[in-house]
Amino acid sequence: MRNTVPSKLRLLPAPVLCAIPAAEAATSPGLDERIEGLISPLTDWIQRVILFPTPIPGSDAQMAFVVLWLIVAALVFTFYFRFINLRGLAHGFRLIRGDYNDPKAAGEVTHFQALATALSGTVGLGNIAGVAIAVSVGGPGAVVWMILAGFLGMSSKFVECTLGVKYRSINADGSISGGPMWYLSRGLADRGAALATLGKICAVVFAIFCVGGSFGGANMFQSNQSFQQVVGVTGGAESWFAGKGWLFGLVMAFFVGLVIIGGIRSIARVTSKIVPLMGAIYVLAGLVIIGVHIDQVPAAFALMFSSAFGVSSVAGGMLGVLAIGFQRAAFSSEAGIGSAAIAHSAVQTSEPVSEGVVALYEPFVDTIVVCTITALVIIISGVYVDGGSMSGVELTSEAFETVIGWFPYVLAVAVILFAYSTMLAWSYYGLKCWTFLFGESRGAEYTYKTLFLLFVVAGASMQLGAVIGFSDAMILAMAFPNLLGIYFLLPTVRRELDRYWAKVKGGELPTWRENLRRRR
Repeated sequence: MRNTVPSKLRLLPAPVLCAIPAAEAATSPGLDERIEGLISPLTDWIQRVILFPTPIPGSDAQMAFVVLWLIVAALVFTFYFRFINLRGLAHGFRLIRGDYNDPKAAGEVTHFQALATALSGTVGLGNIAGVAIAVSVGGPGAVVWMILAGFLGMSSKFVECTLGVKYRSINADGSISGGPMWYLSRGLADRGAALATLGKICAVVFAIFCVGGSFGGANMFQSNQSFQQVVGVTGGAESWFAGKGWLFGLVMAFFVGLVIIGGIRSIARVTSKIVPLMGAIYVLAGLVIIGVHIDQVPAAFALMFSSAFGVSSVAGGMLGVLAIGFQRAAFSSEAGIGSAAIAHSAVQTSEPVSEGVVALYEPFVDTIVVCTITALVIIISGVYVDGGSMSGVELTSEAFETVIGWFPYVLAVAVILFAYSTMLAWSYYGLKCWTFLFGESRGAEYTYKTLFLLFVVAGASMQLGAVIGFSDAMILAMAFPNLLGIYFLLPTVRRELDRYWAKVKGGELPTWRENLRRRR
């Protein structure tokens, strides 16, 4: 039975949170409204350019071309590497728990820390708010396509993270610079002069989009949804925070700045603690709600599949729902985008494939596990049907509230910490791309970090629609140069994989105990 709570604790639609009387707005717009007015035209233009729709033959549905680009690549990688997304899971688990850790290998973080840092950039509001957006816009059927996209995306993560380690740059101070910028420029140069120019162009374009993505989805979207949740649980339109997104953004920016100054080691230490803790709390709460409504779970899954494949959805609707599901999954797991390869490149290992196998767990945890739990809670609660104008995190919060009346408070903390860890990870991604473009210098580093923190403040002051458009456009656009270059590097990854599996099967890959014995 639905628990009741005071109406002031209920979450309100994003437009209500910062609303002010029309007459007052016309004469003296607040700081939030002025920031919104300055940035929204730019974000709208970027969204129209990058997320241009592609008509689907035989139906009235349209799909952003970048989503189709991601689908095709994930399918190609899955078959080319003979379902590495299934074959590599067992070995990946051994790597994550530290069976093959080698502290003497080049790198800055362990396999687990690299995975935690990358997961901190994916597990979070993409799961909490993104799933709600997918269900509210595309219906329960969108969840099926999100899960499928997550499964196929595991192969994409394997490829890009393997390449990230293979072509990374080890700096004089022992720090690591890696990611698509390096494997596109260096990897394609290894394939001949004809591809060298293409590699340089792809690397620069990727870096530009990544910097834009770090300002958008990495902090604007995160601070926006964190602010919505805080306002919702503190009184909605009557909250003291209403209309003060800029103040919330300043506080968030302060705490982000405290950590990002220390670089990847500092970021890894924080995220390796925040992500497992908040992930466990969120998943446990979801399982409690599912357990309370366990009798409705079969019907919920049946509704998902009937909505995804049903006859009523075939005439254009099915492909439209597929597009929504894949787009939200791409934003959630970032498989094929190339961002996670930047974090994984910092791992301590001499075997590139080892980190590619570890990276399989990103889309698995992010999209297949966490997103499925969120979707079940939303569908079982039914709030996506009668939620009115709610969307994003407020819809998810309302769903959890149907069983756990006080959960919006817990979710507010979870949202803030998830958003915080995502900002930390993406600040590193954006910084590495920024220094790739402008050089490794303290001036370049501090310039980027200052801009990053300013966008944290801006994001908390804007409406959800503008933030989502900018976030999707910049982050998804990274897939164009990234995947184009990867196609030419597939033979390189296959050779690395064959060599690595031969070492594993032949017992040539030393465990941490053997590494310790050798050092003694």
